[in-house]
Amino acid sequence: METINEKCPFCNMSNENIIIQNKHCYAIFDKYPVNKGHMLIIPFRHFDNYFDATKEEKVSILDLIDEAKEFLDKKFKPDGYNIGVNIGKYAGQTIFHVHIHLIPRYKGDMENPKGGVRGVIPGKMAY
Repeated sequence: METINEKCPFCNMSNENIIIQNKHCYAIFDKYPVNKGHMLIIPFRHFDNYFDATKEEKVSILDLIDEAKEFLDKKFKPDGYNIGVNIGKYAGQTIFHVHIHLIPRYKGDMENPKGGVRGVIPGKMAY
């Protein structure tokens, strides 16, 4: 089981970028945010597929998502959230170290948000 990859940006994250953390993961602001407050929840252990996370890691990820949401609620007061994880090249994953996107949403940030994460395939978003 690989724990650290020397070439992985998430394995070599500077402590000054970490907003919050727990035993198994940490949260940072996304370097290329799609909205104000866009955060990434990242396990400390290097692995690329969410489904390979241990039960304990998954619990830590969910706990940190909740904690990050509370942080963002206070800091930015968003009107909603999207949570997502890209698993594999064909799902859009570009950094092969598991990371969960927590994206604050704001009233009016797009014309018609109906369908939310269904928008990963734009033609399938509206139903």
